[in-house]
Amino acid sequence: MSRALTYIIFVAIALGGGLAIGINNLPGEWYQSLAKPSFNPPNWIFGPVWSVLYVVIGIAGARTWLRGHLSVGMLIWACQMVLNFLWSPFFFGLQKPPVALAIILVLLVVVLAFIGNRWRADRVAALLFVPYAAWVGFATVLNASIAYLN
Repeated sequence: MSRALTYIIFVAIALGGGLAIGINNLPGEWYQSLAKPSFNPPNWIFGPVWSVLYVVIGIAGARTWLRGHLSVGMLIWACQMVLNFLWSPFFFGLQKPPVALAIILVLLVVVLAFIGNRWRADRVAALLFVPYAAWVGFATVLNASIAYLN
């Protein structure tokens, strides 16, 4: 498989999966009715931010795949994708902010583990995950606040 095709596939997996999960778990009346902290961003910001992050996540995944299909880094990357894709169905679909909080806490740890694992092997892949880690950290605080307030 060519390098370009590898990047296309990984970006398609991350972005396509993220969009599919998002479309099937839209914030509805339930979410609108929740008490939210003062730092809750407007709803329109989440789509563009996640779209950019999914592209970056896909690029980091492709870089990791190209360096070793069955590496620990690839396993960590796959694990964070599963956790990422589980969060919205639990938070929005099942309306379970406390369960979603547990998922996102583990996701944050796994994202940080990916950065740590890739730091020496592929600094670019590690650095691509830094904005993702920052956003997941923010989303964790937001999720915790919503769970606490409701």
